[in-house]
Amino acid sequence: MANTTDDPDNNEPVPGQIDTPFDSALSERYLVYALSTITARSLPDLRDGLKPVHRRLLWAMRAMRLDPSQGYKKSARVVGDVIGKFHPHGDTSVYDAMVRLAQDFALRYPLVDGQGNFGNIDGDNAAAYRYTEARLTRVAVDLMQGLDDGTVDFKPTYNGEYDEPEIMPGLFPNLLANGATGIAVGMATNIPPHNAAEVINAALVLIENPHAELAALLEHVKGPDFPTGGIVVDSAETIAHAYETGRGGFRVRARFSTGKAADGAWEDTGIEKQPGGTWQLVVSEIPYGVAKGKLIEAIAQLIADKKLPILEDVRDESAEDLRIVIEPKSRNVDPDVLKESLFRLTDLESRFALNLNVLDATRTPKVMGLKQLLAEWLQHQIIVLVRRAEHRIGKIDDRLELVGGYLIAFLNLDRVIEIIRTEDEPKAVMIAEFELTDRQAEAILNMRLRSLRKLEEMELKREQADLIAEREELAKLVESPARQKTRLRKDLEKLRDVYGLDTLLGARRTTISEAAPARDIPLDAMIEKEPVTVILSKRGWIRAQRGHVAADQWGEFKFKEGDELLFAVHAQTTDKLLIAASDGRFFTVGADKLPGGRGFGEPLRLMVDIDPEARIVAMVPATPDGRLLLASTSGHGFIVQMGEVIAETRKGRGVVNLKPKAVLAVVRRIAAADDSVAVVGENRKLVVFPVAEVPVMARGQGVMLQRYRDGGLSDAISFAFAEGLSWAMGGDSGRTRTETDLAPWRVARGAAGRMPPTGFPRNNRFS
Repeated sequence: MANTTDDPDNNEPVPGQIDTPFDSALSERYLVYALSTITARSLPDLRDGLKPVHRRLLWAMRAMRLDPSQGYKKSARVVGDVIGKFHPHGDTSVYDAMVRLAQDFALRYPLVDGQGNFGNIDGDNAAAYRYTEARLTRVAVDLMQGLDDGTVDFKPTYNGEYDEPEIMPGLFPNLLANGATGIAVGMATNIPPHNAAEVINAALVLIENPHAELAALLEHVKGPDFPTGGIVVDSAETIAHAYETGRGGFRVRARFSTGKAADGAWEDTGIEKQPGGTWQLVVSEIPYGVAKGKLIEAIAQLIADKKLPILEDVRDESAEDLRIVIEPKSRNVDPDVLKESLFRLTDLESRFALNLNVLDATRTPKVMGLKQLLAEWLQHQIIVLVRRAEHRIGKIDDRLELVGGYLIAFLNLDRVIEIIRTEDEPKAVMIAEFELTDRQAEAILNMRLRSLRKLEEMELKREQADLIAEREELAKLVESPARQKTRLRKDLEKLRDVYGLDTLLGARRTTISEAAPARDIPLDAMIEKEPVTVILSKRGWIRAQRGHVAADQWGEFKFKEGDELLFAVHAQTTDKLLIAASDGRFFTVGADKLPGGRGFGEPLRLMVDIDPEARIVAMVPATPDGRLLLASTSGHGFIVQMGEVIAETRKGRGVVNLKPKAVLAVVRRIAAADDSVAVVGENRKLVVFPVAEVPVMARGQGVMLQRYRDGGLSDAISFAFAEGLSWAMGGDSGRTRTETDLAPWRVARGAAGRMPPTGFPRNNRFS
């Protein structure tokens, strides 16, 4: 017989098979998975701030009696109990969750007291769970306070063998105090740690006035309080908007400090003086969530890549306290510039995103603002308070029932003894004769003989009166919302005393101080400013000698055989040097990039791509507002702003368009006081005209400065007309001559000119 399941024409249903569209089946199952990750793994409950794995860890440790007053037990035992009884997942994930609860740099108020290697701020992992031990902290005990008082519901574990609490009832505000992070399907949460005392103060404000504005709450909750300290540098408006919407972020900076002053305040400059006038920066706190080891590696990589020239070294000198030492290139480096550069380039400034996405009392995910979150948390605490009172009333009623029976027994003691001695079923006889309940009769029968003394009767009457008074107070509490708020306020104030800002654990660690965003520091500011003399030889070898060497000592410069000085200029290491070639192209070289002056330097053509046929015409340090007079041998020229000709690449920038057979001949700086231009040609003709007649251009051929029949332009210079035109005298005298009567040569731009004054140099050059 043929197998009907393989027959495509057989439409009979297979047992257990459901005929449904694939897309709907997939979407239904994916929705179940998504909801599971949201409610059972990733998002914390606003009532206790815990995820299921954390709640089960604490519950298991409580069941093992790992109180703060008891000894430690192996972490392996805790993990084994959790995965065996409550949380059927991998041991690695459970142990990782437990490790985080014990890390004082991860949680503001650790819930687990770990003994052994539980990891460190460097980013190292914890030791295996067979090597570490753990117990609960006082914070965890406060968070679980009331579990035995009927305050919360219990549910069966995954296999129905045990029970576990659905929520932790404690008054400690764990959600905001310790924060939470998690990524679910389609949503995530990211809540920074806060100061518990500040959160309690804000809750007290909301108890007194449920309609209080957010601003009233933010007078107490200044901002996050990270376990690693640091400084939150956002404005008050940014922080308020984040807490109002439940979404935003905080910029957190490292703290530069050498310690605390005598008055307890931080010395926030972080500058530590060293012998010889040098100094170094000391980092005492780093942003939350940043691994110290990776941070130091990143700073060291900046040094290796030469991305921060003003930084010399970074060292980790941490012991019990964090201490990262940052050493500048020299003592002349501006500390503020170094800090700003590190903030921009490293995780010494990081951003912690805020996403107050939590599960509310109905296990529904919601993004809440600070006020709504605190309000719903207070509602939960009111419910816990009422349930505790109702549970206590039930206990009191049970005890009053027994105490009432005991008192009946004392009033009829002889008859009770007689019934017990003579009756075969004394319990039924006593119930019938004294109108006792079954529990009362059973309790009387179980009384010890020593309880029959007279003193015991007096104590029972006193206990009965106390219990009745306590029950009346609890009944009033259950029935009165005003009393509930008063009681909750007193409980919160008592808890605040434990975690107050003046306690060791409760003192605020993170400073809230507004600061501007990290500036984009220009490269010039990162270079140590030192005077140098830049030397360029005729063969194109360039070097920078430290200090400004006087012009009368330039003859002492050493060069390779057959080479000699072409240009020497005074500059600073922060300057950019403009180098003009005869083909009209300009190149830029940083003075700090030049080789030292002890050797012969390096060929300039290794740094920039100068045409082999072109010669170098000029070398000038660039200034932001400086101007240059450019002129070619054809007699054309113009003025250019120095900032317009700075080149960013090796190929340089084409600035001067030349006529055929013409070359760039003159590149001269124009002083601020210069109002005239003098031009001399190879034909020894001189013209003088106002500098205003020369156009300012970024690129081009320019205008005719002087007209020639034969030859071309020899030299050009700008000067102040009132001071006269000066030129160097011939020979080695070093003297200059100044001609103040320039009226014969003052003509319109583009004229042919006339012969220069007597004594003008035969080489037709002004210098």
